[in-house]
Amino acid sequence: MNAVAGAVSLRQSAQQHAVPPPAPPAAPAVRGRPAADRLVGREGELGAVEAFLRQGLAGGATRTVYGTAGAGKSELLEAGVEAAAGAGLRVLRCAGVRGAGAAPRSGLLQLMWPLLDGPPPVRGAGPLRDLEELLLDGASGADGTPLPFLVLGALESAAADRPLLLAVDDFDVLDAASAEVLAFVARRTAGRRLAVLMAARPGPGSGRRALLSGLPELPLRPLSPAHSAELLALRRPGCDPLAERELLATAAGNPLALLELPARTGESVPDLPPSSDRLAAALAPGAALLPAATRDLLLVAALHPDGELPLLMSAAARIGGTAPGFEAVERAEREGLVVCEGTGLRFTHPAAAGAVVHGVGPARCRTAHAALAEVMERDPVRRAWHSAQAAEGTDAGLAARLEAVHGDALERGEPVTAVRMLRRAADLYTAPEDQGRCALLAARLAHDLGSRRMARMLAHRALRHPLGPLGTLCARVLAGQRDATGDERRSWADPANWPVPEGPREEEHALELARLTAPGITADAERSEALLAFLDRMPRRAADPRLVHAMATVGGTRRAGVVVARLSAASDTHLVPVRDLERLGEAALLAGAALRALDLYRQAEHRCRSLGLDGRLPQLWLRQGLAHLLMGDWGQAGRSFARCGETAPHRGRDRLTSAASMLGRLVRGLRAGTVPAVDAADLAAARHSVRFVDDVVAVATAWARVEGGDFAGGHAGLLALLTDPGRAAVARYALVPFAEAAEAVGAGRGARALLNRLAAEMEETKETEETEADRAAPQAAAVAVDLSSPVAAELAVARAVLSDGQEADDRYGRAFAMDLSRRPFLAASLRLAHGRLLRRRREVTDSRVTLRQAAAAFTVADAQARVARITAELRAGGARTETAAPGGAGPASVRDLLSAQELRIARLAAHGLSNRAIGEELGLAPRTIGAYLYRIFPRLGVTARTQLVAVLREVRDD
Repeated sequence: MNAVAGAVSLRQSAQQHAVPPPAPPAAPAVRGRPAADRLVGREGELGAVEAFLRQGLAGGATRTVYGTAGAGKSELLEAGVEAAAGAGLRVLRCAGVRGAGAAPRSGLLQLMWPLLDGPPPVRGAGPLRDLEELLLDGASGADGTPLPFLVLGALESAAADRPLLLAVDDFDVLDAASAEVLAFVARRTAGRRLAVLMAARPGPGSGRRALLSGLPELPLRPLSPAHSAELLALRRPGCDPLAERELLATAAGNPLALLELPARTGESVPDLPPSSDRLAAALAPGAALLPAATRDLLLVAALHPDGELPLLMSAAARIGGTAPGFEAVERAEREGLVVCEGTGLRFTHPAAAGAVVHGVGPARCRTAHAALAEVMERDPVRRAWHSAQAAEGTDAGLAARLEAVHGDALERGEPVTAVRMLRRAADLYTAPEDQGRCALLAARLAHDLGSRRMARMLAHRALRHPLGPLGTLCARVLAGQRDATGDERRSWADPANWPVPEGPREEEHALELARLTAPGITADAERSEALLAFLDRMPRRAADPRLVHAMATVGGTRRAGVVVARLSAASDTHLVPVRDLERLGEAALLAGAALRALDLYRQAEHRCRSLGLDGRLPQLWLRQGLAHLLMGDWGQAGRSFARCGETAPHRGRDRLTSAASMLGRLVRGLRAGTVPAVDAADLAAARHSVRFVDDVVAVATAWARVEGGDFAGGHAGLLALLTDPGRAAVARYALVPFAEAAEAVGAGRGARALLNRLAAEMEETKETEETEADRAAPQAAAVAVDLSSPVAAELAVARAVLSDGQEADDRYGRAFAMDLSRRPFLAASLRLAHGRLLRRRREVTDSRVTLRQAAAAFTVADAQARVARITAELRAGGARTETAAPGGAGPASVRDLLSAQELRIARLAAHGLSNRAIGEELGLAPRTIGAYLYRIFPRLGVTARTQLVAVLREVRDD
């Protein structure tokens, strides 16, 4: 129903109610009105207001909207008022006043004045005259009727002419007399065309809530992260990504905070949590009236939110000269500003920290920072930070301390703090070289955080100081500059124009320049080769994660062996920072070493858990899922994506949620052999998390076609990817399905030629790999370096699939000789192809054994389409004694075909339980359950778990 139609319908309903018998009221239109349009994420609450108004027309209703300051109570109230007024109801309004004592009965006078000052109602003006005398003159009416009954009578008389809506905002701060009378009226709306809609805060300090006890409530909870981001984009477009993340985290779903919190555009010194006049008045209206000791304690708590209470009290004592007692904490708790939990002091809302200190002067803020620095001997990062905020002017020694500990902040998972520390260090240094170095380093970190605006600002600042040739180029890339010609081929991002790095500092600039430039030039073969040549001129930094990552990014399949050799030589990864482990993991994925990537991501996960960096776990789970997906371990991939999708929203990582959802659909498509639809918005969000996700989607889509039997479509898609130098790196994970599709469509000759070219490339790079291995690991006895190609296993199995004649035995022998214990999909695919070969040779017994071994592995992986193909192969080989038509158990009953244990497992699988869940129920390993299902499916003549339901209908539950 649109807004106009709803208003007309509601007006007609109101007119019908004026003459008995009343007709059923129509639904009011709250949505589509100006106030409702401003409410993002409140669809459920708007629906509740519609139902409330409908109930009020039918015979009276009361509703109290409860929500914290800034939750949107007044906006929701306004939406109800607009809907009621548009439908023909008469609206009477009043509101309490915060921070000031209201006169007795002032709320009632505000509410009833339109009735007192207007024309008298049709049913007589007696109640109104008595009420006017009482409210204006304080004199009792002629009959001495109590005030609550006078108000109720006056409202009933007015409602007889036209339905009424009483809209009461800030009920919790109304004067006592008005609150009591309105609570009296709210309990007596039944049978009257009267609706009472009130808004109040749920604070425990307010005695007004007891007056409304038992009345229907409508709670306003914080907005979800998705709705918070939607509101921010709608009302404050153009926010920098870093500023947006900070706003979302600080606002914590509070709409007023989302709209009022100032975005950080620069660093204010001394640092103070942001707020605004309106937000401070809403969240901490009485903070300025608190005792000095309480205000000192709240100030240091706002500057150091993670501090424990004894430390905060010690710092507060250094501000005022006397230690605050626990009464200072109790006073802040009574005001609803903080909550004391054990030895910790937590603000009731993240934005309350800025609200309680809003308006504090710089001198007092510096004093508080200095006090915190004095009590933080055991935390060098926080001590240096607070010391820098307390300092005035320049201080090179303090700047050096900040620069020295910013790496500790990074390792603790505080990149924003590291950026701010470097910016402050640049302010404190006196030498231009030091200022430029810190500004450039801060710009690089800001770029990694996704804040291009801040990165550009800091890069421009760095360019005002001497940086060296490569440092200047790095700053120009971050600032988005080009040379005077504007020629893209001669831009600052062209490695052919870069000078050779001289000295450790220039090498550091060179590595960062390569890291920043590599993703943007992958499609340009000339510049990619120039970058690889530039990287080769830094042999001393050959094992640096940034160099390895840049080489994997632009080198593609040409440098895959070199990348893997350097990864294998990195034996001390337990000392590598988490961010570098992630870079090495991505380099391994791009080089075709998914197992190595998985190991690196798991190391990063363990490091994050030990350091308490839970916010980085969803990203690591997403990347682990990618490694499992490309290796064909789709069960593990689905679980990794599910973990990411479940935890990312709670950490404000909505883009990760979209990426995990899309990749999870791809995994389900691969399992079932269906091609899933890819949402453009999800794909765009996934690009922020995985740079090469387009290649992953393209490979998985073509692979799913092969799984589903569309061999022509799958072959065409994979062939196009494998012959594209810019996309072949990810496509090489799908060499086996490519070979299967080529064999099915009769394109084996062309596929064998392509595989032979890949094998020749591997041989050509073997000597280079050995040289790189020697360079990366000079102590060959201490470090075992794997020189095998990263795609050697895929290539061997694919060539075996396409082999025929006497060559087949040699190809299969080589493939079976490889260690595929950690590559179950490859091993199962090899057995599937070999079983088909044996069947064609009429070696029936060996064929059945081999095919069943493959089926067991695919069943464990829940590769449903593969299991169906193997079932068909078994039937083609004459294995019909244990199988029947799909969907039926055959001539024998289910009980005759299955043991008691097998029957229990079949029942649980039919109910939708996974292998892991069934194993937990029966105390068995998931792989054991998979083996059971491998035996059960052929006996029952089914190819998927969903078919078990029909087969087991004949069996009664015990």
